[in-house]
Amino acid sequence: MHKVLSGLQEGWWMFFDTFWALILGFTLSGIVQAFVSRKQMRAALGDHQPKTIAKASFFGMVSSSCSYAASALSKSLFSKGADFTASMVFMFASTNLVIELGLVLWILIGWQFAAAEFVGGAIMIALLTILLPRVIPAELINKSRSELGTFDSEMSESTAAISTKMKSRRGWSDAAGYTIGDFTMLRGELVAGFIVAGLAATLVSVSFWQSLFISGHGFWSALENAIIGPFLAFISFVCSVGNVPLAAALWHGGITFGGVIAFIFADLVAFPLVMIYRKYYGAKLAIRLSLLFWFVMSLSGLITEGIFQLVAMIPHGSVGMEMSTKHIGLNATTILNGVSIVVLAVVYWLYRTRDKFGVSMEFAKDYVCGMQVRIADAPAQGEYKGTMYYFCMPGCKDAFMSKPEQYLNA
Repeated sequence: MHKVLSGLQEGWWMFFDTFWALILGFTLSGIVQAFVSRKQMRAALGDHQPKTIAKASFFGMVSSSCSYAASALSKSLFSKGADFTASMVFMFASTNLVIELGLVLWILIGWQFAAAEFVGGAIMIALLTILLPRVIPAELINKSRSELGTFDSEMSESTAAISTKMKSRRGWSDAAGYTIGDFTMLRGELVAGFIVAGLAATLVSVSFWQSLFISGHGFWSALENAIIGPFLAFISFVCSVGNVPLAAALWHGGITFGGVIAFIFADLVAFPLVMIYRKYYGAKLAIRLSLLFWFVMSLSGLITEGIFQLVAMIPHGSVGMEMSTKHIGLNATTILNGVSIVVLAVVYWLYRTRDKFGVSMEFAKDYVCGMQVRIADAPAQGEYKGTMYYFCMPGCKDAFMSKPEQYLNA
């Protein structure tokens, strides 16, 4: 029991250390999501040429970091005309190249891992761009697109309209809605990630981790670790930013640098997401897609480790989990957390008072997960008692339609 309590305490302090980074990342993401036109985004992703892939990567970086939301939005972009490869690149960038992920990595493990996230992310996107069109047959992609269908609702905004929106109270309330919605969507992942990581640091012995990861065999150890990293992500059910605390526990347990990077990248092959791919694109395409993702994630982790080893940027030895905690006191973490609480309070106030300035005709709330969705780009919609409701993914729609009153009353 003492070890369990110590593990929960360790998870709490990891959350404390990263709180300000999470608030900063979610707030910036909410601002960008509220003021970026999705129609223009889709129009820019019509092929998988280098320029288009760069745009898809940028759009992903400034979008929600939630793996579930990213998978749903990439599917929506694809069904409405975006290139399949570009849509998948958007999804990869949305979950692996976002600011909050880099900040949390830096705080919990070190700046080398934050740098490796972006270097490895670029490698992963390049590999995906090269391999996906050659591994996934065009007929499977075309069949999937025809079965997905599209929504008729479209909205587009001019640069002037976006500028006007940024000067309005309504526009910033919409941005706050995205921030609160993303945080609500990811709260379970974040809580699970910190709890699992804290318990793993105290309950799981170093010898157990060493039995999972081959060490002391040079390249073969790096290869095995990079392969097993995504498998651990698949069975852990923890994705998005929530897998970073667990990555810190794995690094403490002895996994190689490349294995940690591969694990972090592998949030998109967590079991629930693989099942979502099956529902979106069909079993055949989902199986190929998941195996390709696994290969790309492992190879990217291995290549990234080689690059960082070449330039002598790999940390010497695993950092102890206790080294990452600063606790409450007169230090930068406490001060930043205090500022972040004020920022969060302002964001929440904008969110709670948004209806006083007119009901937004552009956005709707997903009553299942709490996420804010843009009506024109909602991945799913359903009618109940003459009112149309919009959802971040089909799974939320199915849950709502099965018990609508329960979610509306909540």
